[in-house]
Amino acid sequence: MSSYSDAVPDGVPRDRFSRLATSVRTEADRPAIPVEAPYTGDRIGTVPACTPADVSASVERARAAQSAWADRDAAERAAIVRRFHDLVLDRRDELLDVTQLESGKSRIDAFEEVLDVATTARYYAYRAADYLEPSRRKGAVPLLTRTTVHRRPVGVVGVVSPWNYPLTLAVSDAIPALLAGNAVVCKPASETPYTALVLRDLLREAGLPDDAFQVVTGRGSEAGGAVVDGTDFVCFTGSTETGREVARRAGANLTDCSLELGGKNPMVFLGDADIDRAVEGAVRGCFTNAGQLCISFERLYVQREVYDEFLDRFVRRTRGLDLRPAYDYGPEVGSLVGPDQLETVERHVEDAVEKGADVLTGGRARPDLGPYFYEPTILTSVTDEMEAGCEETFGPVVAVRPFDTEAEAIRLANDSDYGLNASVWTEDGARGRDLARRIDCGTVNVNDAYAAAWASVDAPMGGMKDSGLGRRHGEAGFAKYTESQTVAHQRGAAIAPPRGVPRKWYATVMTLAFRAMARIPGVR
Repeated sequence: MSSYSDAVPDGVPRDRFSRLATSVRTEADRPAIPVEAPYTGDRIGTVPACTPADVSASVERARAAQSAWADRDAAERAAIVRRFHDLVLDRRDELLDVTQLESGKSRIDAFEEVLDVATTARYYAYRAADYLEPSRRKGAVPLLTRTTVHRRPVGVVGVVSPWNYPLTLAVSDAIPALLAGNAVVCKPASETPYTALVLRDLLREAGLPDDAFQVVTGRGSEAGGAVVDGTDFVCFTGSTETGREVARRAGANLTDCSLELGGKNPMVFLGDADIDRAVEGAVRGCFTNAGQLCISFERLYVQREVYDEFLDRFVRRTRGLDLRPAYDYGPEVGSLVGPDQLETVERHVEDAVEKGADVLTGGRARPDLGPYFYEPTILTSVTDEMEAGCEETFGPVVAVRPFDTEAEAIRLANDSDYGLNASVWTEDGARGRDLARRIDCGTVNVNDAYAAAWASVDAPMGGMKDSGLGRRHGEAGFAKYTESQTVAHQRGAAIAPPRGVPRKWYATVMTLAFRAMARIPGVR
């Protein structure tokens, strides 16, 4: 193991982590949770293990701050988020250092997170006011009923974020919630708390009131559960197993939630695909962030006529990937996050090999590079009886299989309990889009792995089947943080039988009126 100082990149003050940790507000001294650098396995600091009482206190502070925040003009809130957007880009290197330090990802993968946060902030900052504008709707009686829909903040939003994308998932869901007039309490993964704390500081520097965005650190079972129990809306990203528990707890409190959960995502290569481009797409889609990405790919289906050529090029390109620890843009693939993830990847590969799968490249840990490095791995002859065939590995492991017809490709792609993301490769765009529509996933990319759909922030993103509930991005990703309120003003006659008019006459007249309205454009 290297020394503590080697775990911290040049330019990051070593006392920064202790200052961030002590800024987490607790009612008394709490047990410490160690945070380590995956590149070395060394401890970089500790954060408090917040209790449910600590979380409740944070939620109450957020609730007290939320009313004044919601009373601010939407344009003023947007201006703060635009300043935050600029700070994220200005402090890019600082954010990249901290994100790499506690997640172990490569710098280029961390940079994707910076771009995503900036994109999300820019998009919602310029649209929030329009989304919140009251909208007129057709009234019950033409000219007599004025009906307006208002959007009101839900109150305090709880964001429970995972370790694999600690920058993006700590704040990108919080941005629309804040712009809608809510306060936010964020519980980051215990592996990656410092990135969330740095983001909190940047939001405050941009002008956000201190208590409007709070970070509570701790274990998911205690602090995370308390966030779910205490807030007015829950945004959770993580495993399907944990997502079910979040949904159960939220449902017991009649609290709405959105859940982006696991995936066993399929990538389909048709015979007319540009193989060079497709291979690069497969590398990005399978091995970005060492495969620790909910929308990455663990199942590749290649049309038989190009299967051998594709597989040969894919294997050669994968063998040449630059796998190592560094705080510069050199490496293409970084480390797994910790021992549990390494154990899962090793178990899945060993189980597959024992049951007849072939390893074409990779298939082994690399302790010479760091404690949790694992080689990008390509398997063939994988079946559903293997853990790697049906369970989410969440690591740099992919199974490749040939197919003959489009119908077979669609059947294979849809043969999963998950439905998060998919990818189709073909030189015929219309053919690709048609095939994409028949895959049961919330997002499908044609001639791209995941960035095209993910970065289209004007469009909703989320999962089908066991991959989640609700959507982030677009208007749907904003509206979920609001309560819709309908205000209907009835002018003139009430919608009821007038006094002195026989009810039978009233029923006859109203029936005739409804028949007429069904035939008048602009009324029906």
